[in-house]
Amino acid sequence: MSANTDRYETAVARYFEAWNADGRDSLTKAVAAAWTADGTYTDPLTDVRGHEGIADVIASVREQFPGFAFRPLGAVDGHHDTARFGWELVGEKDGSAPVAGFDVIVLDGEGRIRSVHGFLDRVPA
Repeated sequence: MSANTDRYETAVARYFEAWNADGRDSLTKAVAAAWTADGTYTDPLTDVRGHEGIADVIASVREQFPGFAFRPLGAVDGHHDTARFGWELVGEKDGSAPVAGFDVIVLDGEGRIRSVHGFLDRVPA
């Protein structure tokens, strides 16, 4: 595994840590570890900038889907400062995955996320 591949894997692992954080304190710390201070998160439903806005979006999604966790779907693919990966939201009790998507992230020189562009491939009716 090259240093670049490891850089993408590390950034994506921190991204999932933020999305799966329990409690506001853990969430705040995980978002700060994963994103730059002025980092952005954009998907079809939201467009926010900064740690607080990103943490609010994650907290809101977690409230809508209690008992679910975000899991990677397939491998992380990256080049230059950009990586892409699939994910799904999996029910911890029954393994159902009502939501799935695909994200493209741009990293800074230290491997923190500057921007996320999310796409939703599967959503509940």
